[in-house]
Amino acid sequence: MNQFISLKEADFRAVLDFFQRDTATLRTGRANPAILDNVFVEAYGVRTPLNALANINVSDASSLIVVPWDKSVSKDIEKAIMTADLGLSVVNEGDRLRLSVPQLTEENRKDLVKKLNVKMESARVEIRNCRDEVKSAIEVGEKDKTITEDDRFRFLKELDEYVVKQNETVKDLRDKKEKDIMTI
Repeated sequence: MNQFISLKEADFRAVLDFFQRDTATLRTGRANPAILDNVFVEAYGVRTPLNALANINVSDASSLIVVPWDKSVSKDIEKAIMTADLGLSVVNEGDRLRLSVPQLTEENRKDLVKKLNVKMESARVEIRNCRDEVKSAIEVGEKDKTITEDDRFRFLKELDEYVVKQNETVKDLRDKKEKDIMTI
């Protein structure tokens, strides 16, 4: 890997990490605490992430248990989950909330795959943006005579190979998630 790619490697990795976290919030047929990552609760006068207010555990394949650390925010948590429109049914059991994750219909699965494809395309756009920044830096390096023309061609070839690998990783992550979504 050349020095230009090394300078942007953290940005490329950040795109992949964000894509992984973002796709983890998509619901599959199984209960997964990550689907609550984007739920924010109005508690103590501020919007707080749900996972900062409660412990979230998988009870079985189709239900989650949310145990608030402070029982006084239980109603606020219940309201936040209901307004998040995740398709979950919430039962308040006093000291904890039981969330039922209903089975996905074929139509819901197809909609989730469409959302997944949009997220994948966004990740690819971000990878292209990083590639363009590296490419510009390489061209500036040649213009400033810090690298030769041969170096530029070699660096650009390495960059293209690196970007292809990044895009393949995104596609692999997408394929794995699609398989999870479509599995009944």
